[in-house]
Amino acid sequence: MPNAAEILIDTLVAWDVEVVFGLPGDGINGVMEALRTRRDKIAFVQVRHEESAAFMACAYAKWTGKLGVCLATSGPGGTHLLTGLYDAKLDQAPVLAITGMQFHDLIETFTQQDVDLTRVFNDVSVYNAHVADAAHMENVASLACRTALARKGVAHLSIASDIQEQERDSSKRSKRNRPAHTPQDMFAGHSVPLKVELDKAAAILNDASRVAILAGRGAIGAAAELEHTARLLQAPVAKALLGKAVLPDDHPYTTGGIGILGTLASQEAMESCDAVLIVGSTFPYIEYYPQPGQARGVQIDCDAQRIGLRFPVEAGLVGDAAETLRLLNQRLTQKPSDEFLHRSQETMRKWREMMRQSEDMQAQPLKPQAIARAFGQRLANDTVLATDSGQNTELAARHVDLRSGQAFGVSGSLASMACGLAYAIAAGIAFPGRPIAAIVGDGGFAMQLGEFSTAVRYKIPLKVLVIKNNMLNQIAWEQMMFLGNPQFGCELQPIDFAMAAEAMGAKGFRIERADQIEMVLDQAFATQGPVVIEALVDAYEPLMPPKMPADYAKNFRQALPRTPGHERIEENIAREPAKSMMDA
Repeated sequence: MPNAAEILIDTLVAWDVEVVFGLPGDGINGVMEALRTRRDKIAFVQVRHEESAAFMACAYAKWTGKLGVCLATSGPGGTHLLTGLYDAKLDQAPVLAITGMQFHDLIETFTQQDVDLTRVFNDVSVYNAHVADAAHMENVASLACRTALARKGVAHLSIASDIQEQERDSSKRSKRNRPAHTPQDMFAGHSVPLKVELDKAAAILNDASRVAILAGRGAIGAAAELEHTARLLQAPVAKALLGKAVLPDDHPYTTGGIGILGTLASQEAMESCDAVLIVGSTFPYIEYYPQPGQARGVQIDCDAQRIGLRFPVEAGLVGDAAETLRLLNQRLTQKPSDEFLHRSQETMRKWREMMRQSEDMQAQPLKPQAIARAFGQRLANDTVLATDSGQNTELAARHVDLRSGQAFGVSGSLASMACGLAYAIAAGIAFPGRPIAAIVGDGGFAMQLGEFSTAVRYKIPLKVLVIKNNMLNQIAWEQMMFLGNPQFGCELQPIDFAMAAEAMGAKGFRIERADQIEMVLDQAFATQGPVVIEALVDAYEPLMPPKMPADYAKNFRQALPRTPGHERIEENIAREPAKSMMDA
């Protein structure tokens, strides 16, 4: 008879799970044995830290739309998963977390690693169960998979180590627990909005003369429908960061990103529109939406709870983005004027010129914008690109133009550091043969540096660009802009990341001057297997919003004289385009 661990893994196989990310431990020995004996059906990817396992499961779910699965032992193994699982919760990615526990009759007796992980995981989970025995596992394993997929969140199963080896025994089954009464299937469909809401939304958009669109991750897979909507409405499309790949960055209708990492064109479109259509996004920074009362709002989201979360919309369309846009497009009339769109396109053209100014290939010290631009230009048309959280995110958002066929991922609402490398490795596991790239900062990369050895082990064709300024640069700028405080505690002890890559069995390259960019990048991209490219860049290069808000500018001026290296910062903000952004 199969034991509880075998029932669990057989259930995952039945639910088309192909990979489990994790780290062995004595609290999950039974599950590991079940994986070993089924390794022809399901792969185990060994990580170097459980946090990475959770990030990888989250990223795998985002990349593929399938269930991501991570595995950790009892106590600290389980608690290490939490950051990656909160990433899945906040970005609505379906993930199953499996954790071990101590022997079932020693729980809550202060034994070693005696942590009640079901209580610990209660906030992060949409489904959370302590498995009682093998018969119970038959029911809850399937339900956990179904719930994670249906509710787009984290399901958690915690299993005592001895229960994992307990065989299924019909004589011990309760009389109401009939064998095989739980199906191993997902039942899903595309929801569509009510007709009255579609009519209301169309009336709002048809009546407006200056419509702006905000598209997020929920619009991925609806590019053709979104493009048709934008054409009918003659509307510029701003993209939340998670929606960067919705439309190519050179698409004539898109104004690129929005927010502090966004573009001037997106910000001005939101400031001057008289209607906004939000598609698959709950972009969190409400100060970048139109002012309440300025514009009427329509929102499309598959989750009714998220309608009106950031902006007071009048029409809420609850449904699948592609199907909803198709139904909406049937009700829209072609706008006779492209004046608003043309104005946004002209602003976007000027913005691109400003970004090219910042990408000075001759400047010394090396400007991070220059290396990000050159790196992005070398990405193949089917590249999967991940980034971390920090100044490197801004560089990827603004200076890497995604093309059709490329994919992009990042920790969105959680905005966690140390996600970028894990996301990239998960992409390599999810898409064998596709080129993988990551742009990370030296702060986030150092947090999980050992995980690069996982990319080496699994031969991921990964090119990692490390923006090395020996500074938590985004935090430093936030200290100055948000509160008017001088930079403090953000300097980092330098690490030789190129040498670290070599020590882990890969190739490492270093760029210190602008005249090295082309040659070194050519060498790095011609190298097979995982590669680290360490770019030593100007630590005093500003991280600027498209328009500097008055309170930010006041705080910055207050903090600057007391900030170490302020003379270098002053030199940089006196250069274009920082000067124009500062004065906007």
